[in-house]
Amino acid sequence: MTDPLAATTPATLAERVKADGVEFLLATFVDMNGKPCAKLVPVQALDELEAGALGFAGFAAGAIGQVPSDPDLIAMPDPSSYTNLDFIRPGLALVHCDPYVDGEPWPYAPRVILKNLLAELDSEGITAMVGAEVEYFLLKKDADGTLVTADARDTSGRPCYDARGVTRMFGHLASISKAMNSLGWDNYANDHEDGAGQFEQNFKYSDALQTADRVVTLRYIISMLAEEADMTATFMPKPFTDRTGNGMHMHISLWKGDQALFPAEDDARGLGLSPLAYSFVSGVLEHAAGLSAFLAPTVNSYKRRGAVTTESGATWSPTTAGYGGNDRSHFIRVPDGNRIELRGGDGSANPYLAIATTLAAGFSGVRADADPGDPGKKGVPQPGAAALPPTLLHAVDALRADPVLIDALGLDGRVAEYYAGVKQDEFFRWHNTVTSWEVDNYLTAV
Repeated sequence: MTDPLAATTPATLAERVKADGVEFLLATFVDMNGKPCAKLVPVQALDELEAGALGFAGFAAGAIGQVPSDPDLIAMPDPSSYTNLDFIRPGLALVHCDPYVDGEPWPYAPRVILKNLLAELDSEGITAMVGAEVEYFLLKKDADGTLVTADARDTSGRPCYDARGVTRMFGHLASISKAMNSLGWDNYANDHEDGAGQFEQNFKYSDALQTADRVVTLRYIISMLAEEADMTATFMPKPFTDRTGNGMHMHISLWKGDQALFPAEDDARGLGLSPLAYSFVSGVLEHAAGLSAFLAPTVNSYKRRGAVTTESGATWSPTTAGYGGNDRSHFIRVPDGNRIELRGGDGSANPYLAIATTLAAGFSGVRADADPGDPGKKGVPQPGAAALPPTLLHAVDALRADPVLIDALGLDGRVAEYYAGVKQDEFFRWHNTVTSWEVDNYLTAV
């Protein structure tokens, strides 16, 4: 997909900065947990940034495959990702960077991992288009530090699409919408989601890398503009026991030039999908357990997935790896023949890794000419659909047993093992923490 601003925006980073009157650039990348890392670069140092003079201590940045003795990560900017942020601070812009080490792209960097995967697809003439739904809560803290809904009147057990809740948050939602449209992202909807204090703001699908960049940028924009209004925006999968959690659903389609590869006029199953699309679905379903380590990558993710009920009466989080038609209870929903919706991701997912591993899984099915079997019926799981991992540790074990996903991350399995180790350590740090639940249940139990 072409950049909607390409016709009017200068092509080089220097020209874009000059045209927008930018004074500072956030040179940004994310670690494997999705944490945005950046340095604030004055435009006077743009030449140094583009020449590879901007170094980061990788171990300090986060989970990105380095130890303290390793050489610097060098942030190399991608001019196509330039984003003017003057609505946050006048004179501020952002550019996504690919970390390099010793002159080579760093194989543990999530953006590099996705670009490597997309290069393989490009060699076959295939483009992956992706849309992402970003859900979040707007919260404040009481005097005692308790998290509460930022809108004190937002107390309904079933507030989804409530016109009054949207109107009370009009200032925030409108500011995000205007920001997206000023950037050419085509915001088309802003709504109150299923939990009190929860919202979703949508932008048009694009190519896989651009969508991943935009998810990272949008999270930053939402967070910063929420802080301006003395609120906290959280993408945490399950911040409240009794409310629906934050998902990050992805809509995926494949193209060859101008030809869409998913739709088919004749589909005996009635979903409008081509044999290639069914094979892609089969690959995603086969690797769903290992994919969970990327789609639902935190301990908290499984509080959302395993929720029995919520105030609204639904969790919107699938527990089995099945597919079906226009039915939101499935891991993969097929709203029409043009795309599939992967509903297993949550708000903590790193978009680069989630997209890369999903595409790798899907293409393993395409290359094997696999078939997913008949879809599940409305409200009924697909027959034989496997249960998804109940905890992060189960997902890590599944990743370690999945050669397709291991290979997709590269470096002869070392990236996958590093990531699995990071997530295993995260699980055991949580597991070794004594919680109030344990005190309440065990303190005088015997």
